[in-house]
Amino acid sequence: MPRRTAYAVFAALAAVVVLVSTAIFVGVGGRDRNVNESAQGTRNSAAPASSGSWVGTWSTSAAAAEPNTLRGLSGMSIRNVVHTSIGGTGARIQLSNLYSARPLTITHASLALAAAPSNPTAAADTMRRLTFDNRSWVTIPPGQAATSDPVRMNIPTAADLLITTYAPQASGSVTYHPHARQTSYLARGDRTEDTAGAAYTEQSPFWRYLTAVDVWSKEAQGSVAVLGDSITDGITSTAGANHRWTDFLAERLRTEPGAPRLGVLNQGISGNRVLSDGTQFPPNNPSGLSRFGRDVLDRTNVKAVIIELGVNDILRIPHQTDPNKIVDGLRRLTEQAHTRGLRVIGATLSPFYGHRGYTPLLDSVRERVNAEIRAGKVFDEVVDFDKALRDPAQPLRLRPAYDSGDHLHPSDEGYRAMVSAKSRRARDAWHAPPATAGRCPLSLRCRDHPSGPAPGLRPGGAPARATLRLAIARSPGYRREVPPDAAG
Repeated sequence: MPRRTAYAVFAALAAVVVLVSTAIFVGVGGRDRNVNESAQGTRNSAAPASSGSWVGTWSTSAAAAEPNTLRGLSGMSIRNVVHTSIGGTGARIQLSNLYSARPLTITHASLALAAAPSNPTAAADTMRRLTFDNRSWVTIPPGQAATSDPVRMNIPTAADLLITTYAPQASGSVTYHPHARQTSYLARGDRTEDTAGAAYTEQSPFWRYLTAVDVWSKEAQGSVAVLGDSITDGITSTAGANHRWTDFLAERLRTEPGAPRLGVLNQGISGNRVLSDGTQFPPNNPSGLSRFGRDVLDRTNVKAVIIELGVNDILRIPHQTDPNKIVDGLRRLTEQAHTRGLRVIGATLSPFYGHRGYTPLLDSVRERVNAEIRAGKVFDEVVDFDKALRDPAQPLRLRPAYDSGDHLHPSDEGYRAMVSAKSRRARDAWHAPPATAGRCPLSLRCRDHPSGPAPGLRPGGAPARATLRLAIARSPGYRREVPPDAAG
């Protein structure tokens, strides 16, 4: 496709599609890690044999040590239910023991498709035993994680998976994600490969131990990792319905013509802040800055980053009333992403007038942070969640239809509206097709790269407007002009 024609196509898409698509550059991000992972996967006899790559289809952040689990959940089968964003022909999982001071030994693990949404019964002929280094068991040291061997299995898009683990011995505090908005299940004894769900009589609103599912895909170009707080966590979305804004984003990326095929990884933690950790060690609810490497940069085949953080720095005690400190923290996150050649889409902070924590002083801090973000001084691309969600008649509050009722978190319709929010490029960013070999990736630091910027780079000018989907898609679109072996 001629370059001029490509520009025209993307300009047309901008009028129709969603906000996350403009900012993704499919260059060097995560290449060293994922090449090694791909090679490691092909050495295992269960690895998919055809061309493709590992891509994250689902992920969550290890948020805390589950209360009252100092002896773990020994003698219990834990069946986590998770929802895929993209499909593939093989799968592997990651288990985390981040919050325990003791080793965690999993003696039996399995993966299956759910027979029905949010149901503990496995679909016929889909139960697979998982292994770790060709063993049926794995011991995960304190503070560490383990990835399973690949299994061959057709994983559909937008499907519920059942990931089951069994630990027979006490193992210390359970690493968990408390606000799953999804029902998972527990059974007494080792019922790991039970296809029927009858033994899973205890329901749970948590995800335990499980932090990632990757698929082997010949179609997906990678994944977009979303770092956020309770708004990204989807704490007020309908439980079991997959109505977080990241779910709506995944839907649009896989269904709209011209959209890049990307997994969406939700790394939201309710109550999360840019700057401050929670209590204990390792800290419950670690700050965005302290977890960015683990939760974003180390995720599989990440091609772009979305950041939705900052409101809790303002609202939670102790209140951060210096907007410059919040902005500086957000800039540091962007700089970390740039070290991997990843572009960053950052969100403005949405309104909270009427919330119990609202004060005019705190809202003025939010407005000043937003002013810096909109001025293009923080991120490569900006998505205006504030404008998308606020009431046009009373801009300090959420639009009533988008308000869950607490005047801070969106409703399902509000989450859907976020994915149609307008985006703009940062004024001082460099905009161009992807860099050729030996040139730097798109980032605010391209002009400082020893090899110089890629041909055709031009500085800033008026900020270009698009939608979130186009903010992610622009570079994958250019990627179609690059030979497969030259693309990231």
